[in-house]
Amino acid sequence: MTEQPPVVELCGISLTYPGPPPVTALRPVDLIVRRGEFVTVTGPSGAGKSSFLNLVGLLDMQTSGSYLLDGIDTGALCDRDRTALRGRLIGFVFQSFHLLPYRTAMENVALALVYRKQKRTERMERAREALVRVGLEHRIDALPTTLSGGERQRVAIARAVVSNPSLLLCDEPTGNLDTRTASSVLSLLEELNSVGLTIVVITHDLAVARRGSRSLEIRDGQMSEQAITW
Repeated sequence: MTEQPPVVELCGISLTYPGPPPVTALRPVDLIVRRGEFVTVTGPSGAGKSSFLNLVGLLDMQTSGSYLLDGIDTGALCDRDRTALRGRLIGFVFQSFHLLPYRTAMENVALALVYRKQKRTERMERAREALVRVGLEHRIDALPTTLSGGERQRVAIARAVVSNPSLLLCDEPTGNLDTRTASSVLSLLEELNSVGLTIVVITHDLAVARRGSRSLEIRDGQMSEQAITW
């Protein structure tokens, strides 16, 4: 049996924004994230966490180096193919939920599948299954305005995983939640990881970073591995 490639493989990847003067946001990084890992990335504001997320999420193009996603050389793709690859292999969860207020929870989740060649009934059924997966089967017809912060984040997670991505990228997923609700959302991420989903969480919160199995730190654009000892 052929061994599956890492989900993320970065080789000397960097990002510099053009000037004048040019600004180096991320210095050359070598990183492998294997299938089924739960990686957290910490660092102070302005350290390069967002630049790292944008590169791994195929939202920005690296200045140098190579990025293989599921073994696919993303640098060799045109913009259209990169966009398609991102939609197929990466799920995003953000701090601010980004839910449409006049669409039900199930409709919000189903929107992630709208560009796939599926009938509406199939999209809605998959959305229902994703909401069951995150424990919201009783809120499928609710509007976001009637949901708690934790429930809205669970809808956002369901939307991110409905397409069965190879990688779930979370940007400060607990930033708008109280401590108890944040812990519940992190427990959900751990459950998803336990059944094989590869997760990378960007956070400034060391309590959140503790929940990962592996932690990285970015300072001044430089990434380093951190032992989880706190």
